[in-house]
Amino acid sequence: MKASALTMLAIGLVAACSGATKIDDTTCPPQGTAHTYENFGRVFFARHCTSCHGGPNGYSSRAFSSVGAIRIARDRIFINAGDENASMPPGPDGPTPEERTALGEWLVCGAP
Repeated sequence: MKASALTMLAIGLVAACSGATKIDDTTCPPQGTAHTYENFGRVFFARHCTSCHGGPNGYSSRAFSSVGAIRIARDRIFINAGDENASMPPGPDGPTPEERTALGEWLVCGAP
């Protein structure tokens, strides 16, 4: 099994044991979302994520500096930061509950 497959398995097990809500447990509202990358995602990720998840100058090998990269990792991002999930970002200056709810909706709706 490749390292990335092992990583995904480990994250799935941690999420299952932690009680985190998964993206598949939530649905996009029937009317969709008003949030887009331009009016929500770009600002949210710049404010809360890219200082660590920004590529070569960040602390993590996962870079969320483009909407494409975010869409690829949206399940993982949701488990860590969307809706009531609050393990990321660490520290006291994380997103508000309202911002996490908006992030969850945006991710569930496909991160348009």
